[in-house]
Amino acid sequence: MKFLRCLGFSLGMLLAGCQTQLGVGSAPAVAAPVRQAGEDVQRLSFDLPQAWGGQVRCNAAGCQLAAVEHEENRVALHRLQGRKAQLLDRQKVAYHPDSAIWLADDLIAAAVETTASIDIFRVVDDRMTRIAQLPVGFGPRDVVLARAEGGRYLMLATPYRGQDVVWIDWAVQANTTDVKKSTWCEAPWHPVRVDRIPGEKGGGMAAACLDGKKVVAVPDADLFAAPKVLASFDAIARQARPAPSGKWLYVALETGGRNARINMESGELQWITAAPTGAVSVAPMADDLVVWGDDRQLTLQRLDAQGGVLETRTLRTSGFSTGLQLVDVDNDGALDAVVLNSSDKRSDILFGPLWEHAAPRR
Repeated sequence: MKFLRCLGFSLGMLLAGCQTQLGVGSAPAVAAPVRQAGEDVQRLSFDLPQAWGGQVRCNAAGCQLAAVEHEENRVALHRLQGRKAQLLDRQKVAYHPDSAIWLADDLIAAAVETTASIDIFRVVDDRMTRIAQLPVGFGPRDVVLARAEGGRYLMLATPYRGQDVVWIDWAVQANTTDVKKSTWCEAPWHPVRVDRIPGEKGGGMAAACLDGKKVVAVPDADLFAAPKVLASFDAIARQARPAPSGKWLYVALETGGRNARINMESGELQWITAAPTGAVSVAPMADDLVVWGDDRQLTLQRLDAQGGVLETRTLRTSGFSTGLQLVDVDNDGALDAVVLNSSDKRSDILFGPLWEHAAPRR
């Protein structure tokens, strides 16, 4: 793996105990134009240390980012308005939160290792209050929302280590929880919703298996079925994400000089030339246009029908870019890249159009 955990547990816990609402209500960070090494991009870098996971949610009122500060043991809430970011709230959790998602406009779920739980926060007046702690039986690396209906939320939690995953059926009003376990693969990180699975009718959930070096999927028709192996690799499969059309599932591979994509209709595996370091995150913009994340850099590639690289461009980032989300934050009609950096003190928003603003690789 490309990153190492901080070993200063005692010091980290001591410092965390002294931190409260530091930075809440601070002035918004503002994007500035950057013209360097061929780039021509508006970039917003804002304080969000060791952001191992998070998610932007946008509605009529604008966009907000819920994210974890891994080494600071906090969940953070930021408002993203236009090309500005403002910290609204931070709340302490136990040692090492690993990811955060939105369940609804006012509900956030965070995966917390030490308590082996999914912590649920309600947002009222831009402040978070923890309202539930759902045990999962292992230190969760990820939590994703599989289904939301009538005040019930079906979540999938996957482990930092191990093969077991759990499906959590939580009813918000009654605060009742039904947890069911399945066995998938070694370290199924960053599961994602897919609209198609080769050989199946309909979609389901897929994940890249970090230590298992494969990509697996389960269908909506039987979420507790043995997972289907879509592809196996010699390198670490770090993250899998579908193209907007659902046709391709792109796979970020650590090292080996190539990434991959899986045809979700036929099952065909195509190889994509990459730098020797590969990639740790991926965000497809279209069937033939993809963004890869790595250390202080995004790599954008245009591909042909066989996965051959037609052109490559790059954009700089502020850290080890392990989390990517493409969303129109500033509501100008162009997709922006929200980049969560797991190794540094700041995260980034790079404002689109991304391909046009990226620097051609020479």
